[in-house]
Amino acid sequence: MEPGNDTQISEFLLLGLSQALELQPLIFGMFLSMYLITVFGNLLIILAVSSDSHLHTPMYFFLSNLSLVDICFISTTVPKMLCNIQTQSRVITCDGCITQMYFYTLFVVLDNFILTVMAYDRFVAICHPLHYMVIMNPQLCGLLVLLSWILSAMVSLLHSLMVLHLSFCSDLEIPHFFCELNQVVQLACSDTFLNNFMIYFLLVLLGGGPFAGILYSYFKIVSCIRGIPSAQGKYKAFSTCASHLSVVSLFYVTSLGVYLTSAATQNAQSSAIASVMYTVVTPMLNPFIYSLRNNDIKRALERFFGRKAF
Repeated sequence: MEPGNDTQISEFLLLGLSQALELQPLIFGMFLSMYLITVFGNLLIILAVSSDSHLHTPMYFFLSNLSLVDICFISTTVPKMLCNIQTQSRVITCDGCITQMYFYTLFVVLDNFILTVMAYDRFVAICHPLHYMVIMNPQLCGLLVLLSWILSAMVSLLHSLMVLHLSFCSDLEIPHFFCELNQVVQLACSDTFLNNFMIYFLLVLLGGGPFAGILYSYFKIVSCIRGIPSAQGKYKAFSTCASHLSVVSLFYVTSLGVYLTSAATQNAQSSAIASVMYTVVTPMLNPFIYSLRNNDIKRALERFFGRKAF
């Protein structure tokens, strides 16, 4: 990655959420707390699913994968931010920035795919309950997760390789707390038309496509639930997808809010603050949504800790 004067770019500067020195301890404590809660909460979900044979079903298989992705997602951005605050340095190497950008893009796309697969799982469970275990067999579940990983890795690799071919000038300050793809591309002094085109094309394709699939799944789910004669049956059917619907709403609302904020204000600092919602807050809230609204997870955790205590 070379700028116009043929000198090699070695590092970028991450400006973070605020440059006020008096706010750094508060930001450090807040983000450290949210990071630890996120990792601990999602690890509990994974432990509960893996330790309880009653939860060895497609629904909880996808949930444990979502928890793993959320741990990886938040781990690509927050530890580096905490390290920079602690060392009072904003520097990130060029290789470190590209690596962070690659894994951030990988996990945000993967999060989207896993949520879509979970919507399909709920559609089959409610609309085709008699054939659920036949359709959602272990081979298909593993294949869906594997394809999600492969597609996400390919998309992330494409964006990273395209950034490597850009030329950068002297202004290497990223007004963000991590190397976000769009922010890095904006720093280039070479032509970025193709980069911007691929960013928005894949955003529409990989964001709009899965979102349309989720909407279609829930349209069919609502249609099936309306056909259930008893109120208890309707409640039971809806409760099986209430947690997933909450997580989907949180993910898409916060993601959309970031892009709307960025487009409306044209303020990179406001965009950085808004992005905290879906990069940090959403992964932190997911375990609470699934554990507080899911009796199976609660019982599995009780059995797990009861067995450990015994």
